[in-house]
Amino acid sequence: MTPIRRRRRDDRRLLRALERWLPPSRIIRDPGECALYDTDGLTLHRAPPGGVLLLESADEVEEAVRCCVSHGVPFVPRGAGTGLSGGAIPLDHAWVLDLSRMDRVLEIDPLERTARIEPGVVNLDLDRAAAAQGLRYAPDPSSQRACTVGGNIAENSGGPHCFRHGMTTRHIESLEVVLPDGTRTILAAPSPGRADPRGLFVGSEGTLGIAVEATVALVARPEAVRTQLASFPSLAAACRAVSRVIAAGARPAALEILDRLTIKAVEASVFRAGYPLDAEAVLLVEAEGSAEEIEQETAVVQAACEAEAALAFETADDPVARERLWRGRKGAFGAMGRVARDLYVLDGVVPRTRLAEVIERITKVGERHDLVLSNVFHAGDGNLHPNLSFDARDPEQCARVLAAGDEILRICVEAGGTLSGEHGIGLEKRDHMHLVFDAGELATQERLRAAVDPAGLANPGKVIPGGRGCVEAGHRGPPGSGERTARRIEEVLG
Repeated sequence: MTPIRRRRRDDRRLLRALERWLPPSRIIRDPGECALYDTDGLTLHRAPPGGVLLLESADEVEEAVRCCVSHGVPFVPRGAGTGLSGGAIPLDHAWVLDLSRMDRVLEIDPLERTARIEPGVVNLDLDRAAAAQGLRYAPDPSSQRACTVGGNIAENSGGPHCFRHGMTTRHIESLEVVLPDGTRTILAAPSPGRADPRGLFVGSEGTLGIAVEATVALVARPEAVRTQLASFPSLAAACRAVSRVIAAGARPAALEILDRLTIKAVEASVFRAGYPLDAEAVLLVEAEGSAEEIEQETAVVQAACEAEAALAFETADDPVARERLWRGRKGAFGAMGRVARDLYVLDGVVPRTRLAEVIERITKVGERHDLVLSNVFHAGDGNLHPNLSFDARDPEQCARVLAAGDEILRICVEAGGTLSGEHGIGLEKRDHMHLVFDAGELATQERLRAAVDPAGLANPGKVIPGGRGCVEAGHRGPPGSGERTARRIEEVLG
C-alpha cells in the first residue's frame, strides 16, 4: 500500500485562476472570515480552510473543482454546516466550496411526485414547497429548519419520521454530480444487474464528488395525523414501551424518547412544550393514515404505555397542539445550550431490544468521566444520541469528552449495533471504522475511493482511517469521464 500521489499544490496560481471567472466578492481569503468555516456542528475539532468560494451554479462548481484539481489543491463541499461528524471541516487547508447560495426549488411535479432542486435548498423549505401540492418531503432531521438537502444527501441523513419513511437514500430519484476530477455526470437508476451509483454516492460525505442538482421523491401528505406524548417513571420503562408498540404490530411514523435532563432543559428554554417535569422520560409517538388507522394505533400505543406504568398520556390532533409537542423534540439540542456552552452529540445505533441495557451502560460512562450526559433519540430504529455537555475552552474536559465518546461508540458496536445512524463518519468516527469493517473491507472502500478520486483531493482525511488514505500502487491513468469512472467502480466491486 502506498500513499496517493498528488500533483504539487499551488494555492497562489489557483487564486489567480479563480479570479479570472469568479467575482472577488465571492472569494474569501481573509483569515477572520475563513475562521467561520473552520468547523461544523462538531465543534470539538477545527481546521482553517485555504480559502472559501461562494458558488451559485452547477457550472461554477464544475469550474471550481477543475481549478482545484489542476493546481493540486484539496476541496470540501459545504452547505449549512450543521453536520455533526466533522464532515465539512477543511483538513489539509482544503478550500471550502460553499453551496448555500444554490437554493432554488427548480420544479415540483405533482403527478410524478418528485421535486428537482439545487443542493442548497433548506430541508424545511422543500417540505413547505411540496405542501402546496398536497405532498411532503419525508426525511426530517432535527436541524431541518437550517440543514440543506445537499448536506442530507452527503450524510444520508435521517430524522424522527424515518422510522416509517426511511433515510434520505430512499428518496433520491437521480443526482447530477461533479466528480472529483471535474467531470459532470448523472447518477440514476441502473439497468438490471448493474451497481446502483446512487447508493454509492448518497452518504459518501463529499469524498466521491459534489451533488449540484437532485430529483427527490415526495410522498402524499397523510389524511390524518395524531401526536401522542407519554411520560414514564424511568427511561428503561419508556424503552420497553417502544418494544411493546412494535411487537404489537403497530407502525408509527415516529417514536422518540427524551430523558429527564433534556426535558428540564427544553422546559426552561424558548422551545418549551409542556413536557411533565416529574417524568424521568417522555415518549413522543406520531401516527399517520386514515382516521380508522389512527384510532387503532392510538389504542395499541396507549396499552403499551400503560403496561409500563406510564404516568400520563396526552394526544394532539390539531396542528397547533401537535407543533407544540414537537417543538420540544426539534429544539432539544438547542435547549441543551442552557446546560453548558458546548455540546457533543453522538450517533450510534443498537438493536431496539437492547435500548434500556445500552442506555444504562452509557449513563455509567458519563458518571465515570464526571460529565453531564443526557439522552434524546430515535427509539423506533435504535438510533441513540447521547449528548455530552461541556466547556470546549477546558482542554482537560475536552479530553474526557473524547474518551467518553470513544467508549460509547464501542458499547454500541459491542451490543450488535453500528457507528452511525444518520450523522455519518466524517472525522469523528474515522478511526473507529475498524470496529465494524475488517482490513479487507476497508481496503475495498479505499480502492473505490481511489477509482473515483485518483488525486485524493475530495474532502481529504474523512471516513477512511489513515488520514488521506492509501491505495494499491499502480498506474491509474488520467482523470476520466463519468462513464469511465462507472467502469472503474464496477471493477472494484467485482
